[in-house]
Amino acid sequence: MEGLFAEWSIWLYLGLFLTAFLAGIVDTIAGGGGLITVPVLLAAGLSPAEALATNKLQGCAGTLSASYHFIKTRQVDINTMWFAITMTAIGSIAGTLLVSYLDSGVLIKLIPIILIAVAAFFYWLPKVQPVIASKVSLNSGQFALMVGTGIGFYDGLIGPGTGAFFSTAYLCFMGATLISATAHTKVLNATSNVSSLAIFSITGHIIWGLGLIMALGQWLGAQVGSRIVLSKGTTIIRPMVIFMCLAISAKLLYEQL
Repeated sequence: MEGLFAEWSIWLYLGLFLTAFLAGIVDTIAGGGGLITVPVLLAAGLSPAEALATNKLQGCAGTLSASYHFIKTRQVDINTMWFAITMTAIGSIAGTLLVSYLDSGVLIKLIPIILIAVAAFFYWLPKVQPVIASKVSLNSGQFALMVGTGIGFYDGLIGPGTGAFFSTAYLCFMGATLISATAHTKVLNATSNVSSLAIFSITGHIIWGLGLIMALGQWLGAQVGSRIVLSKGTTIIRPMVIFMCLAISAKLLYEQL
């Protein structure tokens, strides 16, 4: 791997920067940016553990960037989210610590089915969401305890589809609009990413040089993506979420064959 970096360093860094920039745009709009970055990191010569840990570093930059923009434009009131942020962090840390001890094989097999269901939900969103929101609702404390902790744990343990799961929860249980759900999702997604990164940083698997260059690309891409969310709204979020859910499902199903 060192020889690869020495021979192709400039092109490797530029390619990973551009990959992260694109992933930052996609991830901010619909989630699933790791579907773009992880395969590229593996192709660059990183081991699976290094790819996942380095991906978490650059992913943090994207979700923090999008969160900053949504808070700055007052799409999110951070003062109302501290309990959800705390519980998401606890869940993510627990999941990351347990990743080496739990058999996640069964859960991985279920993820494609869940994501296909999420894609169907977003497809029929205008008709389905008001019905669900009127029958099943959570207050902010219940949402933090159940959804924040649960999905945070999942993100630390497995990861794929976290953004789509958070968005669906906001739409179903909090009656949020699509733009509001996307904005609040980025804050909790950033929380779970940073919490998981804190654990990964101890393992020594992060390739910091590559990760920081990609982090810059992710930050800039997320700034573009967050502006697209606010300007295009449901016209782009819904189809992008559907596409990314189906793309992640197809990738996972292919890997299971």
